Amino acid sequence: MNGNQIVFTLSNIEDLIYGVSFDPSSGSGRIVTNISLIDSEDVDNILPIFRDVMLSGLTVSPLAKILLSGESVNDFVIPSGKCGITTVCSITVDGILLKRGIPVKPRFGGLVEVKDGNPVRFTDLVRYDSTTIDPMEILMSQSLTSVSDMLTIGSGKILANLREITMNARDKVEETLDDLVSVGFGGILEVGEPNTDVLGVSVERDHFGVVVVGGTNPMAVAQEQGFNVDTHAMSSLMEVDDMTPIDRLV
Repeated sequence: MNGNQIVFTLSNIEDLIYGVSFDPSSGSGRIVTNISLIDSEDVDNILPIFRDVMLSGLTVSPLAKILLSGESVNDFVIPSGKCGITTVCSITVDGILLKRGIPVKPRFGGLVEVKDGNPVRFTDLVRYDSTTIDPMEILMSQSLTSVSDMLTIGSGKILANLREITMNARDKVEETLDDLVSVGFGGILEVGEPNTDVLGVSVERDHFGVVVVGGTNPMAVAQEQGFNVDTHAMSSLMEVDDMTPIDRLV
């Protein structure tokens, strides 16, 4: 075939989750990260926003790393006049499940409507296997989120994603998720029942759905508050030891 081959988001996800090596029992290994580019002069204003969102449970982890202009992660170089903030991407969870022998099928990224602190349903969905752009970036670019409202009044639309897992692995999945919570990871919105819709979305026969909050919710709040944020979701792999709890960075 001539020309450049189109690479769908699902292919990138599969490559990244295969590279995850984080082990909850040791607390070390590689995780998948997002990178947010912000104007250097906005750092002192944006970091508290990230902290508040991350400590509220609207991300999978409170870990972050600040990159200054000229610094790099793998081949990604922070441009002049910019600062980078790396956060843990939610597909890290998929990679950890895979490393424990649990087959995972990432399906959608989307918006979840939350009312009075309770997730109700997906209102918008983008399939990973039908887009070359990360669904979270698409939804943020259309200003469809209201994560700030969720933080202040308990109701709003937040970023989340859905994966399907065979029902035979359910006990092992719950054990793994408990292990993650014990080392400070979280953000699990919903673990569905086999052959049952999860937050209004049907799942494949003999599977169940797991909904995890998007790691880009802090970026969404900063954007909602008028800051210029250039988000690169599912950007790269990074050693978890290179990251720091967000409250130590503010």
